Amino acid sequence: MLEAMSQDTDIIDCSEISQALGFQLISFKESGEGSAAEDTEKKITSVSIDSRIVLPGALFVALIGTAQDGHRYIQAAFEAGAVAAMISRSRWEAPTLGLEEIARKFRAVLLVTEDTLKGLQDVASYYLTKFPQLLKIGITGSSGKTTTKEILATILSQEKIVVATQGNLNSETGLPLSVFTVRSYHQVGIFELGMNRYNEIEELAKVLKPHIALITNIGSAHIGFFGDKLAIAKEKKAIFSQFSGSEIALIPADDPYRDFLAKGVKGRIIFHGPMKELDGTKDQGINGFEILWDGVSIHFNLPGMHNLRNALAATAIAKEVPVSSRSIQTGLKQVTSLFGRTQIICGPITVIQDCYNANPESMIAAIHMCDMFDKAGRKIYVIGSMLELGDASQEAHKMIGQYLVSAKVDLVCLYGEETRIAFEVLKSANDCRFRIAFFHRIDELLMFLIDFIQFGDLVLLKGSRLCALEQLTNGLMTAALKRIS
Repeated sequence: MLEAMSQDTDIIDCSEISQALGFQLISFKESGEGSAAEDTEKKITSVSIDSRIVLPGALFVALIGTAQDGHRYIQAAFEAGAVAAMISRSRWEAPTLGLEEIARKFRAVLLVTEDTLKGLQDVASYYLTKFPQLLKIGITGSSGKTTTKEILATILSQEKIVVATQGNLNSETGLPLSVFTVRSYHQVGIFELGMNRYNEIEELAKVLKPHIALITNIGSAHIGFFGDKLAIAKEKKAIFSQFSGSEIALIPADDPYRDFLAKGVKGRIIFHGPMKELDGTKDQGINGFEILWDGVSIHFNLPGMHNLRNALAATAIAKEVPVSSRSIQTGLKQVTSLFGRTQIICGPITVIQDCYNANPESMIAAIHMCDMFDKAGRKIYVIGSMLELGDASQEAHKMIGQYLVSAKVDLVCLYGEETRIAFEVLKSANDCRFRIAFFHRIDELLMFLIDFIQFGDLVLLKGSRLCALEQLTNGLMTAALKRIS
């Protein structure tokens, strides 16, 4: 989803953008004459970076990527109803693209800037200044961002009018597009900040300028880009870079980098997550937790200690907003799982789809969670490759193999070339008491599992997004049904 804002209102116009940010504005009116004059008719109702999903009234931002150049799709964007396009000056001056002819044909407006990615971010940052009443909350971390955001949104929505990042639109383009969903009636905005390159978090912090910012943890996600965890911690810490003194920084209390993350932050620092905050909490396995919160016992649906930590992070923010204890209790009760994030699918077998992303920390958390489940049937762990680990990949997959040796499981299936080393570790382990198998192809993996599956089994699907392990679920459910029919 690369479209931001619905067509419910005009939110900004081209001349305002030009005047505020210094972009050159070129408009083509019915006379066909080009002019730098203000064109008040060009009101923007949405922003898009994908010409395939442009809505009428959109501003189309022509980004330049490694494989695609959005300037080649400007005509398609205008045909779909875009009223304006943000373009790069270098492309405007390239006559082979014919941008002037295209804009003249559609009587459109062009906003010319040096860098359209920075332009998109600058417009988003400016757009947020129109909502001084909005409490802006930023969430980053190696894992748990989306779940923490969703838990927090559910809690705060009990009292506040909330806007939040849709899905995981948390990138250099995703965050700006999410920002454009803000409206004047919103009281709180909750936004994720993700990264896969240096300085990305700082760029996003400059867009958002959060009043409250939280780091969930420092793990190995994207370590292939950054080399080590300290570099990741430095990048994540940049979420506090726009603080001036009145803001609030929430830092994981038990993270090895907590002191580094806190040093020099211009704002009030709160350490979140000590498990003593949930004395009296009862782990109910696959059914989640019974949490004793402010003297009231409530049911929290998401299983696994990592999800309990996400809940603690969300409640730490909620207390600072603040909202009432009753709203926190009600919100925690209402939380449900998201696609691919500890998503439990019940039927003749139980499938846990935890396959939206994977790094060593989240992999171990998922395996540990399933080990702890008191399950009458057999346990099957399908472990897919962990990607974007770079030079750390081999050691990380070896570590997962070593961790799996003592897993409480009946079958482990390793999928993807990166997991071969984990398979070799398990093959050579003297105390490995379960069956193991390795696969390169998803269809062969599925056929093997179909032959193995029985009614009542529990299946964990855990791997990086590109493994697409969720495509196994329907076949496994169907096979299990046939076993009992």
